Amino acid sequence: MAWTSPKLGCMISPDLFEGTLRENIDPVGEYPDAEIWDAIAQAHLKDFVDTLPEGLDAPVREGGSSLSSGQRQLLCFARALLRKSKILVLDEATSAVDLDTDQAIQAIIRGPAFTDVTIVTIAHRLNTIIESDRVLVMDAGKTAEFDSPEKLLADKQSLFYSLAKEAGLTE
Repeated sequence: MAWTSPKLGCMISPDLFEGTLRENIDPVGEYPDAEIWDAIAQAHLKDFVDTLPEGLDAPVREGGSSLSSGQRQLLCFARALLRKSKILVLDEATSAVDLDTDQAIQAIIRGPAFTDVTIVTIAHRLNTIIESDRVLVMDAGKTAEFDSPEKLLADKQSLFYSLAKEAGLTE
């Protein structure tokens, strides 16, 4: 995640660095513990962190190898939640996580913390974007379609409709 823009959160990959949970969620140390714990709870990680003897000071190995892929992804969401990012870029945020983590991520994205956030989602799993306001469909590197999912699904000739049909998301 780039630290240059405090209101932009990028989840291109769940990158973590060697340090503590606290340092990975709040790299510059500007937030009080209460706000960090609130972000952890919103990111569905409170139960996990509560089990760690060191709590927020639990060590994280380089790249987050001491955590599961789902925990790494949720930790990055906690970082974005803490910073109250106004723009969130998600690149295949659920591609390498289990079903429970996928559901947690969907709950976070659709929850109150991201109500006024612009979310740009790069996805192959259409179920992760089906409730989006707008969908941009790319084909061979060019814009093929851009509209609401409802309008694209209503057009049985649309590329989005055919992709949704393949994914079993249409009747």
